[in-house]
Amino acid sequence: MIIYQKYEKENSGLKMSYKFGGILTALITPFDSNLEVDEESLRDFVDYQIEKGSHALVPCGTTGESPTLSHSEHLRVMEIVIDQANGCVPIIVGAGSNSTAEAITLTKYAKDIGADAVLSIIPYYNKPTQAGLIKHFTAIAEKVDIPIIMYNSPHRTGRNMDSITIIKLSKIDNIIGIKEASGDINQITEIILGTRDNPNFHVISGDDELTFHICSLGGVGVISVAANIIPDRMVTFIDACLKSGQNQANDIHLELYPFFEALTCETNPSPVKYIASRLKIAGISNWYMRPPLVFPTEQNQIRIDKVLLDLNIN
Repeated sequence: MIIYQKYEKENSGLKMSYKFGGILTALITPFDSNLEVDEESLRDFVDYQIEKGSHALVPCGTTGESPTLSHSEHLRVMEIVIDQANGCVPIIVGAGSNSTAEAITLTKYAKDIGADAVLSIIPYYNKPTQAGLIKHFTAIAEKVDIPIIMYNSPHRTGRNMDSITIIKLSKIDNIIGIKEASGDINQITEIILGTRDNPNFHVISGDDELTFHICSLGGVGVISVAANIIPDRMVTFIDACLKSGQNQANDIHLELYPFFEALTCETNPSPVKYIASRLKIAGISNWYMRPPLVFPTEQNQIRIDKVLLDLNIN
């Protein structure tokens, strides 16, 4: 069974081939002034991302404020992004939960409406053991025949999925990768070493600032917050990381590093939504945030504004 699909597209005359790698934009979700999902703006934002060269789109993740989306809104955002993309790029929808049964339900729905893959967070808050994590992801993979990218983010979930567990799960046919946001470069190295003989399993950075390092070790791309604002520059960056060689990639990494840092000055997606609102990204004004998240403090807004000015991001 071929799980890992090949996608080709034209961008500025350069033919690029990525599977579920490259720049995978972790989409922010536009809300109107009543804090309802702004469906028209979401469609416009999908078009903007495709036009700017993003290789895949990832709606309904943490960056999309999935914790504050109702169940029906979560499903609707999935539907809109898949419909609007219309096969132009792969769509990897957030379909995880701290309940295995709910994660299976979301994953089934994602498959039924035409998602190319799902991003599945490790169960949060209830802090399962490593054996529990294996049982959780094995159950999802057995119930739904769709490519699954696991998502390890211990600072969000309160539990780290260790390298031994990830390597064990990588042997399941339709578990095709891991979004690694542990921040532990030693753990990430162990995962890449332990899975490098498996051509169907890939490591994807979950942090913009670690993309260069992870790709240097053999990773295939990044599920990117920064790409919401500068998708074209992130595409140039990932091309350098994966194709052009270390020198150019290193230069771009160092250039963009202050921007990556600014995106983490407060809880994601607060900084990126502030920037999207300030710059009216894709011509969209409705970049409100749902409580309990709020825009950054005035001090951090000044810091962010300076980075934007220094990097000519406008």
